[in-house]
Amino acid sequence: MQDSESEEGPGPFPDSEAEDDDDEVDLEVFSDDEDLVRDTTAVQLAGGRDIQGIPWELTQYTREGYRTVRNREYRNYFNLEEAVAAAQPRTDAEAAKVAADGRFFSFYRNWRQARSSIVHFQLRNLLWATTAHDLYLVHENKVQHWNSVAQRSGAGGHGSGVSTVMDVSGGVTGAVAPGLGQVQLCTLCAREGLVAGGGFGGELVARRIGSEEKCLDGTQRCAQAAQPRRVPGTTRDILAPWRRSCSFACSTRVTTSDNSITNAIEIFRAPSGQVRLVCSNNDETVRTFSADTFQLISQHRLPWAVNCTVVQPGSGRLLLTVGDDPTAHVYDAASGRQVAQLKGHLDYSFAAAWHPDGYVVATGNQDMTARLWDLRYPAASFALLKAHIGAVRSLRFSPDGRFLAVAEPADYVTIYDAAEGYQRSQVVDLFGELAGITFTPEGDRLYVAISDVHYSSVLQFERHTGQRLWSDLL
Repeated sequence: MQDSESEEGPGPFPDSEAEDDDDEVDLEVFSDDEDLVRDTTAVQLAGGRDIQGIPWELTQYTREGYRTVRNREYRNYFNLEEAVAAAQPRTDAEAAKVAADGRFFSFYRNWRQARSSIVHFQLRNLLWATTAHDLYLVHENKVQHWNSVAQRSGAGGHGSGVSTVMDVSGGVTGAVAPGLGQVQLCTLCAREGLVAGGGFGGELVARRIGSEEKCLDGTQRCAQAAQPRRVPGTTRDILAPWRRSCSFACSTRVTTSDNSITNAIEIFRAPSGQVRLVCSNNDETVRTFSADTFQLISQHRLPWAVNCTVVQPGSGRLLLTVGDDPTAHVYDAASGRQVAQLKGHLDYSFAAAWHPDGYVVATGNQDMTARLWDLRYPAASFALLKAHIGAVRSLRFSPDGRFLAVAEPADYVTIYDAAEGYQRSQVVDLFGELAGITFTPEGDRLYVAISDVHYSSVLQFERHTGQRLWSDLL
């Protein structure tokens, strides 16, 4: 992966025509202390309000008009642009013919209190759901826990839906990772009672989260908010996030390489019942750690920077790894023996996902495609799905395997009906950089995180049943 650069194009939101007029309203329509009125609900959307709360009437565009401009002017980032361009006719011919008429998930609410930020433009795994109501996301180098029940009830005071789980942002607060200092969090994973973040310098920080998910009524707060620490020689108190119930389970640097970014983290339960973490790093190494002791269990070297590794569901026997190479590798988790090479992409890959059946995998690439592979027949992919404007940065199968969600760097999340052979899709059309996507463990909700100065939010979509109560939309 690259240390800099980014996808380019027009800004995610047009400028307000009134930005120079003191008598008019600017596009920034909320502040941190405003109430939940800034959210958009399904009822309001049906009544004509913008899904993200963007006041298009204050701009020179309609939403549809700016979509046309954005699609035309957005520039995807390539590492191997010439190869992608040369193969474009073949890619177009191979791409699946998909009907975009699916209605699998219905919009429920746009939650503006849940905000996220992105450290590295190629890494977009910054949002995870551990229950139907509990999300973990990264904002300004803090891992935050957001709960929709606490937010809606207002328990514990305004904004009680959001609490900080790990603060490694440094600065005047003094909140740092023990032994590491400030950490630039560029990836995240939350599963199996653990939340783990990866840093730009090869860091791995983690905390156990069982007690956090019980804070539904706002009465049980993290000790970080109640245990200040006095700075020696001063009268200033700062937070001590490593104290007692806020203690880190792990705070370490997994590599000393100068090129060491922790690009992705996978948390899984092995057949033995032990919980393990897999770190994918820029130093061309995949490392597996025990989640109990954080001792290194195994490591495997590859010939390129490793951008994402996912573990075969159930058995945990195989690892699928993608990185700074068009070819994906499948290998034995214990021995490191290569089992298969998946060839077909044209640029570097940053996303991978394993279908719950344990046979089918998906890979996402900067060539603006996702490919589906059956590992029983690994010679060629069985489906090629084209993106709208950019690279495929994140992939998620629903827990039941029915759907595949594909996220681009900005604006587009496409949900494919895997059970119907990826021939039908639902396109979620937004504006803004996408920090992450996540299904809930039950698979009945999909959350999408938008990172933006003015319109950062998490959008909630409910699995469509055809029977919805209006009370559910209020």
